[in-house]
Amino acid sequence: MGPLRPDELAIEEPLEVRLGERSLLVTMRTPGHDGDLVRGLLFTEGLVAQPGHVVAVQACPDVPDFARGNVVVVSLAQGATLDEERTPRAGLMASSCGVCGKATLEAIRSTAERVAAGPALSPELILGLMADLRGQQQLFERTGGLHAAGLFDARGRLLASAEDIGRHNAVDKVIGQAIRFGQLPLHQTLLAISGRAGFEIVQKARRAGIPVICSVSAPSSLAVDLAADGGQTLVGFLRSDRFNVYTGGERFDGPSAT
Repeated sequence: MGPLRPDELAIEEPLEVRLGERSLLVTMRTPGHDGDLVRGLLFTEGLVAQPGHVVAVQACPDVPDFARGNVVVVSLAQGATLDEERTPRAGLMASSCGVCGKATLEAIRSTAERVAAGPALSPELILGLMADLRGQQQLFERTGGLHAAGLFDARGRLLASAEDIGRHNAVDKVIGQAIRFGQLPLHQTLLAISGRAGFEIVQKARRAGIPVICSVSAPSSLAVDLAADGGQTLVGFLRSDRFNVYTGGERFDGPSAT
């Protein structure tokens, strides 16, 4: 056995989101890019109807020292309201859940339309995504405990990336950045994620207008159903030399890889 040495751990802390004096929810996350996380979360979960409805996310100064940095207050655009039916009833969203409080598939589907046609795809384009995303995973290299999400343009150029202990949080962070710069809908983009392609990832991408989702792992059956329903291309088991196409193979301008 070699010499003992300390191990660096991924940080997981609660983030409370308030509207005025009202507490909307508490989500577990890795600190960093909290404003983008909140913008993305409130929009992709359907709590606000339009991406521009959240006009500001600010740290709350009036909190105890132990909570400093972990409470934010959102400001909504004039006339914008929250969808009370979609506000998490329990108040707590774990870093692994994504859509806590959603009772039915119909409620999930009702928050987003089918996506636009989007970019033409090639195997070479898809195969290059994960190498570029892995190059952005600095915290993962140190801890081994974080997921990553990357947003790419139609030519495979990285537009935004984020890491978080929750894969859905990483997705919300990159979508939130796009919201901050007024870039939605993201009709000509591809989303790459380091974790499993669950239905909540597909739904968040659909809400943002993202037509292509690529994952290093397997999709769930519900993720495949949602992607097909939304007109999205869903790629799984993405490796350096191969991948599976589950839905939306018509976007490939050559033979689909399987």
